Amino acid sequence: MELGRLNHVGIAVPSVDGAIAFWRDIMGATCIHEAFDLREQGVRVCFVDTPNGQIELLEPLGDASPIASFLARNPRGGQHHLCFEVPDITEARDWFEMLGKRILGPTRVGAHGTPVFFVHPADMQGVLTEIMESPRG
Repeated sequence: MELGRLNHVGIAVPSVDGAIAFWRDIMGATCIHEAFDLREQGVRVCFVDTPNGQIELLEPLGDASPIASFLARNPRGGQHHLCFEVPDITEARDWFEMLGKRILGPTRVGAHGTPVFFVHPADMQGVLTEIMESPRG
């Protein structure tokens, strides 16, 4: 497997709108994308561009959202996951499975419109890790 670049850092937030204000007014972000609902994953998402990647803001869309349980433990929010790109999602998934790493759920389409899967934090030195196929074009 070939590891690609760090694509984004996922941050769970109680309010995307409040987080947008923070990244704009405090951190000086100038490129903040339009927020959108990713209902199949139970989250509202907004990407904030940085010079070398993105911040993904994640707000739960209800109590069943995995972000809701994270926020129950961390009410002010916090770092949720790291996302790395790979050239071939199937090869990457096979690699992690061969190593005995626990994959959380099926490969599915992520917020960037490319296939993704998550690897359990206990198998990744305590960090929930998203693996995404590099966007084409």
